[in-house]
Amino acid sequence: MTAHHLKLSPSKTELLFIPSTTGPHRDLAISFGNSLIAPTEDARSLGVILDGQLSFSAHIANLTRSCRFLLYNIRRIRPFLSQEATQLLVQSLVISRLDYCNLLLAGHQALATCSERCSSSHLQPS
Repeated sequence: MTAHHLKLSPSKTELLFIPSTTGPHRDLAISFGNSLIAPTEDARSLGVILDGQLSFSAHIANLTRSCRFLLYNIRRIRPFLSQEATQLLVQSLVISRLDYCNLLLAGHQALATCSERCSSSHLQPS
């Protein structure tokens, strides 16, 4: 890794243990430098929050919260925007977040809940 000018940071390193359904659950820790890295409940990799059961519940909750915040802010400036500008903002800010790493969530039950919560009904004028 040093040949490519990369360096591991113990403070940013996370260990996620995904046990098999038939295997025993083991307490696992890795010694790294002067620190001991213990398994966490969830870990972030490339913006996706993974957990030990691969339920993606933390990722979906974070994604929903982020999209709702963006839609709320777009709704506040909606009276000053044309329909095309509003559509462009929603596509570039909200839809792009929903599409990022969507292959991981394909067929996931909770994804329908996320889509319902992030619906464009938040953009309707009051």
